[in-house]
Amino acid sequence: MAKQCEICGKGGMAGSIIVRHGLAKKKGGIGLHITGISKRRFQVNLHTVRVRENGRVLRRRVCAACIKSDRIQKA
Repeated sequence: MAKQCEICGKGGMAGSIIVRHGLAKKKGGIGLHITGISKRRFQVNLHTVRVRENGRVLRRRVCAACIKSDRIQKA
């Protein structure tokens, strides 16, 4: 099962960790320099909730945004 919302399809995204060293020019240095970039993942905030669909109660993995926006009918 993928880490994905079963209502809206929201999933993880790729991003970067940027490491900066040095003293900022504003503080009297020669400026910040990027010394390393690593890949990372931003995961979706999933919760398992009981949802009422077609008169039945089912368990769904739903993102927090869908829970807050009332896109689902909780059981």
